[in-house]
Amino acid sequence: MKYRLKDICTKITSGGTPKSSNPSYYGGHIPWLRTQEINFTDIVQTELHITEEGLNNSSAKWIPANAVIVAMYGATAGKSAISKIPLTTNQACCNLIVDDTKADFRYVYYQLKLNYEKISGLANGGAQQNLSARIISDYEIYLPSLPTQHAIADTLSALDIKISNNTAINHHLAA
Repeated sequence: MKYRLKDICTKITSGGTPKSSNPSYYGGHIPWLRTQEINFTDIVQTELHITEEGLNNSSAKWIPANAVIVAMYGATAGKSAISKIPLTTNQACCNLIVDDTKADFRYVYYQLKLNYEKISGLANGGAQQNLSARIISDYEIYLPSLPTQHAIADTLSALDIKISNNTAINHHLAA
């Protein structure tokens, strides 16, 4: 059966950006993800960090580990990632907190990755093509039983690990 993402998530939210004109909002300990860091990978760290003050004075909010994050704006629109750490995001990220009684977050990620071209094709706008949280939350994916989702996600995750290990070996050999 097909399900809309909003029907299999406990929450779908976007983030926010603290004012860049206030340096006291940046350089803290809170990981803050921007869409240019979303490229079909696990997010284990972010390039930038914000402070508690930056968090409290913006629409940025904490997103738990194992959320599926979809880029909504620009060149990365439609690309997705999995947060492996609790983090905050900018407003160009659509953060899916998947209900684990309905879906395996890894399976949801792989479905979005598989359908990247279709999803990015839903973007609209002028010079910069954008998705919206509504477009993403209404997007339908095929959802088999939970045990089947787990089996598919386990297999694909194992392959991703092998690919990552082979890539690391190739880089080492080339050095």
